[in-house]
Amino acid sequence: MSESSIPSRPAAFSYPGHGANARIGVAICHGFTGSPLSVLPWAEHLASQGYAVTVPLLPGHGTDWRELARTRWSDWYGSFETAYLELSERTETCFVAGLSMGGAIALLTASRHQVAGVSVVNPGLSFYDRRVRVIGVLKYFQKTTLPIQEEQPTAVVTEDGDYSRTPLAAVHELKKLFGAATRGLPLVTAPVQVFKSRTDAVVPPTSLAVLRKRLGKHLAEVVSLASSGHVATLDVDAPEIFARSGAFFYANARQNTSVETP
Repeated sequence: MSESSIPSRPAAFSYPGHGANARIGVAICHGFTGSPLSVLPWAEHLASQGYAVTVPLLPGHGTDWRELARTRWSDWYGSFETAYLELSERTETCFVAGLSMGGAIALLTASRHQVAGVSVVNPGLSFYDRRVRVIGVLKYFQKTTLPIQEEQPTAVVTEDGDYSRTPLAAVHELKKLFGAATRGLPLVTAPVQVFKSRTDAVVPPTSLAVLRKRLGKHLAEVVSLASSGHVATLDVDAPEIFARSGAFFYANARQNTSVETP
């Protein structure tokens, strides 16, 4: 492959905001083996409403599965936490949001920091594959596996890098992240909005069940997505996600009287 034909690395997204809504920040986290491209339309919609928005590119992502295998869940979380803290320092009110694994990272952030609210799409906290129970041992005998494929997906396809294989070492790190996020849920005091696809081949319904059990009254809203698969931010129900999350951020901003209506 020539140097000119190598795909460009997906870029992080950052927008400073405009108008009164620039005082409201939203830090969005992409998912496992994904990139900011998977949530870019969401980020751009919020930016068009004047919100200050940041979407970091997590370590080991936007490149290939070999680099992913060399990273740890603390690297992924730390990258997002840094982006959130930087955004919160220049805004008066700051929210976190995420897709899939990014939902777990957003929730973990909310358990450790005083965020204004959380909006997550198909957040991952559990697995369909029961072999993950022994992933800590299995990773030494089987280095990689094929990625999960949805039947007849309708989401827009993005070029996130070479993730034609999934390293089991990274799956083990993902399991650790899910565990940390789950343990932190009782510490979340901000309102949480959840979007959940009725058909999701990646994240099982048990993830939502965990949120219902551990968040209690802080689970403010669960929106069922009838027509989208796992990457719903690029699918049929994306406009509903954008509109309802924007309304959620607006309603929960600390200074509602001084922001522009989306």
